[in-house]
Amino acid sequence: MLTAQMKGVILPMPTALIVALLMVVLGAGLATVLAVANRYLYVYEDPRIDDVEEMLPSSNCGACGTPGCRAFAELAVAGKISPAKCTVNSPDMIEAIARFLGVAAGAEEKRVARLACAGGSHVARNQASYAGLATCRAAAMVAGGPKACSWGCLGFGDCMTVCDFGAIHMDLHGLPVVNPDRCTACNACVEECPKDLFSLLPVSQRLWVACKSEAEGDLAEAVCAVACTACGRCAADAPGTIEMINNLARIDYSRRPGKLRAPIERCPTGAIILLADHGDAIRGAAAKKIIRKAPLPVGAEAAAV
Repeated sequence: MLTAQMKGVILPMPTALIVALLMVVLGAGLATVLAVANRYLYVYEDPRIDDVEEMLPSSNCGACGTPGCRAFAELAVAGKISPAKCTVNSPDMIEAIARFLGVAAGAEEKRVARLACAGGSHVARNQASYAGLATCRAAAMVAGGPKACSWGCLGFGDCMTVCDFGAIHMDLHGLPVVNPDRCTACNACVEECPKDLFSLLPVSQRLWVACKSEAEGDLAEAVCAVACTACGRCAADAPGTIEMINNLARIDYSRRPGKLRAPIERCPTGAIILLADHGDAIRGAAAKKIIRKAPLPVGAEAAAV
């Protein structure tokens, strides 16, 4: 009897033909199922999505409120988000997307990260030395960190590490400095800071409280020369815009204070500031002048200073 060999198994010829026929039928059946599924389960994707995605910066920063540039492109093509919502993109590319989609570019103000602390090593005291893992999150797990101010920046630069856009660097006094030109408002520093010191604000809102301490006046100033002392002068000079809550000046940004200067002029420590175009702090006339450059002593040594 003739035989056929299939995968090393010797089968009689009629059996081999039956197996081959079954394979053909099975293949045809699966192909039919796939064809039907493709016809009835197919999800159409607008080809313009790829074009819009190519006109985006590909930073996937999330500043627009979407998971990434692809998701933004899908919403833009669907007319659910304006091209200007991508504040990281250049004005020319925003206009190009608007022309391509035949829609208005819209208007969206750029937002940047602001740090609510000015207590660098030359003005804010450390209550102890820390020799553990050099990250803010690790230091914060040890009695809140070495800083005498429980609310202050720990200065290990976790925010700089997580910023994918090079928008943050550490200054000579161990404080993060945000470059507003590079900041995309991606929220990474906001989420990373264990002291919750970063906030995202429109660039036009320049009035800022560079402190988060809720300690009482003398206690706050004893550990940080630039702390808010809850004197209330700023609130008196900007009623309705600034309110004292838990020993700290709070700004109501719904009132759009912008570059309102009156509140900073009488602040004795310079805790409330105006931010210049490139992020530099402008303090009022009454603010004490900080001359010291060297770090303050630590712990028991600090008490004698």
